[in-house]
Amino acid sequence: MVATIGNPMSWSGRIANALGIHLWHATRRVRSAGDTAPPGVRTLEMSDLRDSLRKGVEDFAAMRSDVIAICALYPAIGALMSWVAFHANLLPHLFPLASGFALLGPVAALGLYEMSRRRESDGHAGWNDAFAVLRSPALGPILVLSAYLLALFVLWILAAYLIYARTLGPEAPASATAFVGAVLTTPEGYAMMAIGLPVGFLFALVALVISVVSFPLLLDRDVGLPVAVATSVRVARKNPGVIAVWGAIVAALLALGSIPLFLGLIVVMPVLGHATWHLYRHAVVAPGEGEAAQG
Repeated sequence: MVATIGNPMSWSGRIANALGIHLWHATRRVRSAGDTAPPGVRTLEMSDLRDSLRKGVEDFAAMRSDVIAICALYPAIGALMSWVAFHANLLPHLFPLASGFALLGPVAALGLYEMSRRRESDGHAGWNDAFAVLRSPALGPILVLSAYLLALFVLWILAAYLIYARTLGPEAPASATAFVGAVLTTPEGYAMMAIGLPVGFLFALVALVISVVSFPLLLDRDVGLPVAVATSVRVARKNPGVIAVWGAIVAALLALGSIPLFLGLIVVMPVLGHATWHLYRHAVVAPGEGEAAQG
């Protein structure tokens, strides 16, 4: 058969049709999938957190050049947010935007989960494996859960704006120095922190509880979104102390990674992403391992 150059319009149509079919099949898994029985969850120990972090560091060391190339995007996004905040009278919103990494981190780490999964099963993985998420049968549920976390992030930004408007605002501060001084030395600044910090904590808590193992579970097992989220909630309910410590570790490392100019996220994000995969392995019973007590 003689090969011919296809019409660009027909070629584009075939690509769009193939993408549409793939997304249709993926979205069928949002509510249900082949394995609808909820997996068992284990009781976690603090040693599991240490082991997860150790294995996260090992994954990072083994795939260092690949993950650095991928994660270099994170400080670029952070620097862009900072530039916009300083040049568009959005300085009071810099902290809420930066803390959004804690809410959207599970989405940003999707490729890292997949790299750890491939390395665990095949013994090796590379940067191209991170994009295998786009071909995953679980793409539909992953997109929906990502949209939920994005909506949570937007609600947090709106809440932060309202808190600022009711305390130090609504006018923009004259300068960064004036803003920091007002936050640390005025009753309005104290009120903003007294309201904003607990509210931000609640948003972060919700994101942690619904996503601590749900994304890795969707990548690893044939489950629907309700089962994945319910399993994540059960893990948190069964291990409140350990998951609280994990959340504190994530928050502390993200804060450290944001200094200076978010450059530390090039290392912090992949280590946390890989470690989250291994925490999932500790927390959720694999098929064929028997049932654990369920919370």
